[in-house]
Amino acid sequence: MNDNDSLPPAAQGEPQSGLPRGVLSGIRVLDCSIAMAGPFAAQRLGDLGADVIKVEPTTGEWQRHAAAGGAAGNKINVSFLSLNRNKRSIALDLKSDGGREILRDLVATSDVFLQNYRPGVAARLGIDYDSLRELNPRLVYVSVSGYGEDGPYRNRPGQDLLLQAMSGAMLSAGQHGEAPQPAGQYLVDAVTASTAFEAVLAALFHRERTGEGQLVTVNMLDAITTLQMQELSVFTVGKVKQQRSDQPHAHVYIRAPYGAFKTSDGFIALAMPDLPELGRAIGEPSFLSMTSEVHGWSHRDELFEKTAAKLIENTSEHWLDVFAQTSIWAGPVYDYEALVNDPQIIHNGTFVEYEHPTEGPVKTPGFPYKFSATPARIDRGAPLTGEHTREILESLGVGGDRIDELIRSGDIAAVDEQATPAQTAEQPVRS
Repeated sequence: MNDNDSLPPAAQGEPQSGLPRGVLSGIRVLDCSIAMAGPFAAQRLGDLGADVIKVEPTTGEWQRHAAAGGAAGNKINVSFLSLNRNKRSIALDLKSDGGREILRDLVATSDVFLQNYRPGVAARLGIDYDSLRELNPRLVYVSVSGYGEDGPYRNRPGQDLLLQAMSGAMLSAGQHGEAPQPAGQYLVDAVTASTAFEAVLAALFHRERTGEGQLVTVNMLDAITTLQMQELSVFTVGKVKQQRSDQPHAHVYIRAPYGAFKTSDGFIALAMPDLPELGRAIGEPSFLSMTSEVHGWSHRDELFEKTAAKLIENTSEHWLDVFAQTSIWAGPVYDYEALVNDPQIIHNGTFVEYEHPTEGPVKTPGFPYKFSATPARIDRGAPLTGEHTREILESLGVGGDRIDELIRSGDIAAVDEQATPAQTAEQPVRS
């Protein structure tokens, strides 16, 4: 697909393996992003076989120094480890002439450039789209921002919780008058990563048809807003406002009962059952004469209260067994330990395990869908800062003396200790 195809495997960043080459093999990605959204998108490209080169500051990317949950790791914290597998690291000072020169050389041999700098930073560094397309007109340039490339909020911090709050999503669940409840995961970062990943694939497909690269802009505000396609259409088209009531319903736009209910030994989830059928299952006679699509809206709090009063009387296992004999939608409320050990999760191969050279055994979510001919795979775990600086520069034809000179000047950073590729016994990301 580009000049990388003429390079030997080592120069392309393609470890040797008995597995088929990934669907994006031969594609080179320069990942200049930090935190979660950009790195997560780039990691997925790497899982599909792209040669992802993580361009870091000489002191390491920000996420290396911010350990979620305090999980610091040995040399790489879990936050960074989870978002940067299947990448090589080159550490450059992009404020220096030497660092920028190397980056421009890499751009000339790359297919995708991904960045989430603050507005204006890329232009100041001379690595904005207009500058880089002169070097490589086929380049797919992806810019990820919090609120958009311009506009009144362009300089606001693009932080997950702030965008969850602004998106309106927090007020689609919970109780009237109570504090809004954020999602239990970094929802906006994750959906933005998926959006950017999709955008790269679409832009590469366009380039295969036309030979043209292009600028792709993705912002977190639009990503989380468009995720709520159904909810927002109910408001904008159906003219139905968000109205939380006195009981903690899981969603304002779905009829009761709908939510998590306490049992005698835990919780179960119950999703919009037929009311007479639910009444027979739990022994609540008042539900028998109700119409689901009428009373499910007009009696939301009453339905929640009466259902809760019945379910607390017995165990989660009991109620799940009862509901399994009906057409009622019900399921367990898991913690992470239960999720990881669930038989369907194990059957699906949702989690992958490999040996990282500095962090030891790693068990982590894999890739979310499968290709029959070109499966996603893990060739290496997250790199040390600048672990592949020397290797990448040598592939550009830079001599050892020049590399040593750049290290001494501080334009680049490299590590002497080299981590080895992830030991996966040549297993695909999902089995």
